[in-house]
Amino acid sequence: MHPYVLYNDQIVQSAEPFLRPGQLGLLSGWGVFTTFRIYDAVPFAFERHWQRLSRDAELLHVPLTLKPGQVRSSLLRLIEANGAKEATLRLCVVRSEGGFWAGPGSGNPSDFIGLTSGLQQWSDSVSLSVAANTRYAASPFAGTKSLSWAHNLTLAETAKHQGFDEVILLNERGEATECTSANLFAVKDGITYTPPLSSGPLPGVTRAVMLEELDPVDTPVIEKVLSVEDLYEADEVFITSSTRELLPVDRILDRELAGGATDWPVMKKLRQALRTYVERYTEAHR
Repeated sequence: MHPYVLYNDQIVQSAEPFLRPGQLGLLSGWGVFTTFRIYDAVPFAFERHWQRLSRDAELLHVPLTLKPGQVRSSLLRLIEANGAKEATLRLCVVRSEGGFWAGPGSGNPSDFIGLTSGLQQWSDSVSLSVAANTRYAASPFAGTKSLSWAHNLTLAETAKHQGFDEVILLNERGEATECTSANLFAVKDGITYTPPLSSGPLPGVTRAVMLEELDPVDTPVIEKVLSVEDLYEADEVFITSSTRELLPVDRILDRELAGGATDWPVMKKLRQALRTYVERYTEAHR
């Protein structure tokens, strides 16, 4: 993590004590967050991140006390303070009031906390394990990005201990949904599929950009319910996130996948299309 953090509209040293045990969100994970990729000092797709954050905050009763313009301006000051031109940025909104263990808190209904960090170096391809019944698609909170992230962290850590990079999370119907911090895609006969939100995945920003903004005529991207068997039989499988962009999958459990033999040609076209879109967005918002 870089030395400066954002606390509401202030830039402070990360070592300064500005959070309090009485803030309920710290004790119970009551809050929401989103993770940006910073390109050339520009937080990519800020509008989409804010839209999802707002939806999740409303669903979880987390007050957003700052306007999006204020937040974006503050994030730009944080990026500048940390010299984080190419970086990862996490924005958290922590609820500060309510509940049996609340108080004394910060005096605000909720607090905005922003942190930046250097880019993680990802491998050229990833291997995935599988975990059953780890997403509940019927839940009204399915697809929310809340601070209560311990289940995801534990699943990811377990996968790493087993020798995998990530894990495919199955819902109560046995459908593939996503990974702990990435959306899932499969290519078959030139068409790229990703699980629909009705299966229970997080509505990732990169996922949304691929579905709504990219227009590679010969490589359409659509939603479709996917099983693990569909992934085994796919021509290519890859994962996406704001910090990973697109990463190919070479193995699921003990099964080597077909994509590596053909060097993932569809994924590479989509990755280039995404990077072109990122360049246009960055230029327009610099």
